[in-house]
Amino acid sequence: MLPNKIHDAVEDFLNSRSDVPVNISTVAPVSGGSINKAFKLKTNTGKFFLKYNHALKFPQMFEKEAKGLSLLSSAGEIEIPEVLHYGEAGQDAFLLLGYIESVEQVHDFWEDFGCRLAKMHSHHAQKFGLDHDNYMGSLHQHNTFHNNWTEFFIEERLGRQIKLARENGAIGRSDIRGFESLYKRLDDIFPETLPSLLHGDLWSGNFMVNAQGRACLIDPAVYYGHPEIDIAMSKLFGGFNPKFYEAYNEHNPLEKGWENRLDIYNLYPLMVHVNLFGGGYLGSVQRIIGRF
Repeated sequence: MLPNKIHDAVEDFLNSRSDVPVNISTVAPVSGGSINKAFKLKTNTGKFFLKYNHALKFPQMFEKEAKGLSLLSSAGEIEIPEVLHYGEAGQDAFLLLGYIESVEQVHDFWEDFGCRLAKMHSHHAQKFGLDHDNYMGSLHQHNTFHNNWTEFFIEERLGRQIKLARENGAIGRSDIRGFESLYKRLDDIFPETLPSLLHGDLWSGNFMVNAQGRACLIDPAVYYGHPEIDIAMSKLFGGFNPKFYEAYNEHNPLEKGWENRLDIYNLYPLMVHVNLFGGGYLGSVQRIIGRF
């Protein structure tokens, strides 16, 4: 069930933008991940997607997600759900989006997806980072601007997660020494690049197929970074169709050796998983560090 205060807040918002009275007729739970409760709302004026969580547990999570979605949408290169409203009602925070009606993929789905992501990555900033922090999963993601990608990756991505893992007793001194040794090599490993607009958490659970059979990105962790970050994340849990990577490379050719760099980029999401879930993720981190 949807909390009454959220129900009323959403209904009031929908009425404020409609010429006819709007009533929520059906509230159906849908998959929303492990952090949020999510619902499909049916009204007399259309369908909507809503998710909510405890406002104090994840401060400003939905405000930051709305900003990220709006930034991706402003690039105009790939489909993004329409951001309608976010706010707090009682103890809860909520985000209201346009509902994505999903159909079968069109025949050139993966080629189109790769091409559109490449075009999105052509939107650049002057520095690596973002003008506000946001979330990666349920963890705070720091986006302090840096002029240098290696510096940003060490300080705002790996360093933050290592500090948290150390405080929680999730990693030991030998792991920290391994990271410190890797840091010395990163300038020689990473190719130079302009800061590109990134989804930031591009795995198979964070895109949908929309009503036109095209890719629609959801649940971003947006910032301006190395474009290979999104490619690496897409490979972390099995990878996308090979046609996706072929099309991406055609429109935004990756530097030689990109396949070998992906594991280094994925140290960041793996360390996020170490801090959230522990278990076997540390072993994956250690294997990557050992390789380099």
